[in-house]
Amino acid sequence: MQQITHMHVWHIQLPVNARRDHGIGSVEHSVDLVILRLRAEDGTEGWGEASSWSVFTGSAEASFAAIDRYIRPHVVGRPLADRAAILADARYAVAHCTEAKAALETALLDLQGRISGLPVWALLGGRCRSTIPLSCSIADPDFDKDLALMARLRDDGVRIIKLKTGFKDHAFDILRLERLRADFPEFDIRVDYNQGLHPDTALSQVRDVAGFAPTFIEQPVKAHLFDLMARIRDDINVPLLADESVFGPEDMGRAIQERIADGVSIKVMKAGGLTRAQTVARMAGAAGLTAYGGDMFEAGLAHLAGTHMIAATPEITLGCEFYQASYFLVQDILADPFPVKDGEVIVPDGPGLGISPDPDKVAHYAIQRSGT
Repeated sequence: MQQITHMHVWHIQLPVNARRDHGIGSVEHSVDLVILRLRAEDGTEGWGEASSWSVFTGSAEASFAAIDRYIRPHVVGRPLADRAAILADARYAVAHCTEAKAALETALLDLQGRISGLPVWALLGGRCRSTIPLSCSIADPDFDKDLALMARLRDDGVRIIKLKTGFKDHAFDILRLERLRADFPEFDIRVDYNQGLHPDTALSQVRDVAGFAPTFIEQPVKAHLFDLMARIRDDINVPLLADESVFGPEDMGRAIQERIADGVSIKVMKAGGLTRAQTVARMAGAAGLTAYGGDMFEAGLAHLAGTHMIAATPEITLGCEFYQASYFLVQDILADPFPVKDGEVIVPDGPGLGISPDPDKVAHYAIQRSGT
């Protein structure tokens, strides 16, 4: 097996077309991402993306430093066949920085897939689905803009949306739910608080929202409030999902034991990689919990990583949230569009991730780079 000879890292800023508010913070103007490229001795390249958010997993600056300074010595010069050992060394080379480790595993799998001629989903155990239902989040504080987006989604065949709640007031959340149920009855509506509710009023507000019968309600309170999550779960007749409460397998074990949720949002970035995300999903499935393919503020490269992971993980049954490349970014970085058709993400068949970034786009949006 070939050796890894080069590593290049870019910190890029991609402009976005709207503001998005969540219970723990807002995003507007642009998103910060870190792009990683590995090269083997025959010139084959593999790519990965670290999609961070400072209020959730960490910062792009931290991901850049984690990859460039602390992880690099454990990668360059090593055989690609040592992927498991490289990932194990990277895990302990720097604490936290789960997005950086996810980018590394993505690039290693992409590189191995391109050399072997296999898609990443084949390297992760084989494909269980060829399409994944797409969900789009509704999070603009200007609700009229979201209504226009809803009309576009309906025309495009998307039939799942997730309403971001808890960033303004309860009346605004109820108003939007009433309007969406009246004007878009064909949509599967989910609700996500992103930890936005105060413990004193969380239960009564979640009860009100449960009356609209969403498919699930996600993470109403702060991540560490396991007891309150369990009380809310027991009180409502709508499935409760955990997101920020469960990053990796370590959190999943406690979440199952304390019965804090009926399901979990699986994210490659917070889990620290594709295989760790699969482990979280399998733990959830074994305990009778559902799983959903969530994401961060990602470009198409990270969407591809999540797509291959979900394609090889039968326990993730509630669709995916890989909408940003199509509906949020002014410009994606992939050489070809991220594959979405009729409200479904199409799982690529080509080697590696199936689509590569356009190096010119990466260079254009870069604000920092490093590599040899």
